[in-house]
Amino acid sequence: MKIIRITDHHADAGWRVVSFLKIVTDEGLIGWSEFAEARSTPGLTHVIRQLATHAIGLDPCNTTHVHELLRTITRLTPGGLSAQACAAIENACLDIRGKALSLPVHALLGGAMRLDLPMYWSHCGTARVRHGQYLPPEFAQPLRNLDDVVALGQQVRAMGYSALKTNVILFEEGGPRVHSPGLLQTHPHWPDRLADDAMSEAVVNHISALRQGAGQDATLMIDLNFNFRPASTRALCRKLEPLGMGWVELDLHDASELAAIRQSTSVPIASLETIYGMAGLRPYLDAKSVDFAIIDVQWNGMVNAVKMSALADSFEVNVAAHNYHGYLSTLMGAHLCAMLPNFKAMEFVVDEVPWMQDLFTHPLEISNGVMHVPSRPGWGMDVNEEALRAHPPA
Repeated sequence: MKIIRITDHHADAGWRVVSFLKIVTDEGLIGWSEFAEARSTPGLTHVIRQLATHAIGLDPCNTTHVHELLRTITRLTPGGLSAQACAAIENACLDIRGKALSLPVHALLGGAMRLDLPMYWSHCGTARVRHGQYLPPEFAQPLRNLDDVVALGQQVRAMGYSALKTNVILFEEGGPRVHSPGLLQTHPHWPDRLADDAMSEAVVNHISALRQGAGQDATLMIDLNFNFRPASTRALCRKLEPLGMGWVELDLHDASELAAIRQSTSVPIASLETIYGMAGLRPYLDAKSVDFAIIDVQWNGMVNAVKMSALADSFEVNVAAHNYHGYLSTLMGAHLCAMLPNFKAMEFVVDEVPWMQDLFTHPLEISNGVMHVPSRPGWGMDVNEEALRAHPPA
């Protein structure tokens, strides 16, 4: 079997574009993967197209060969766009290999430890503040004040989710705002990324309202992203300690500073979603900088994600799959989680455009906050090209 064609496909998904790679073989088998060209990854589609020329003629079922060839080509520029482009090609090849052998991807990796994955409601409230106009009515209730946050927590509980993760949402005179100076230069406290007492109090009030709505037994998490420097992060963690947090998540490209934050607080620390490969991950594990490692299959590729997860397991660190993309990416992360002995949690963005499911041939199987991983060959889901054409990128 040989690869004869690789094409990229894109669709409107409200506030962003979802993108997919399609690999066609001379035997008629087709493999799919998902990638994301966003504000932080401009030109990713072009990089994929350039790397794809090296994959034409290869056997997609020899995923070791594909992986090593692509990593050799990009060795001078590891991580970032190169890693995500390699991942898109490798992941689509894995889909083909699974279909050729009539096996789900998790079986290719050695088999599943579990097929039912507890999921946490990610970006809880964030999408409603930023993109409420794109959401269906049941997910578009505005967050105007803390009473609305309590109601959101109640909705999470009513839909069967026992865990949620939010971001820093501030309720100001002009309305609610997701605070993100680490990613957007238009936000206050860019570029100093400081948190004053008023902001710390606002974060505590926000989490307390979610706790009131979701219940005392709910697992609550907050993602600080790159939005605060270490001193402010430590101060926020101290304020959050009495609230029984499941974790505080943050991104920090300094293993020793991240370890210092972890040592300064009783709140569990989760991080590393923006770290690529074992070479990138190892210094953070050596420094004992995290309680939970977050790994993205879409960004690293399944081959690297499995290696990174095994490395984390050797340090007795549990892994959570990062997933802020479309439903194919959700399944890609789910196949990783299914086979991990050191699984912690599966991320899922519930607030979504109403036509997202139409873009795929099979629905996600989610009930009471638990996703069932399919046993269909490959990822267990293909892309509906007719639906893509019905929702061209805006």
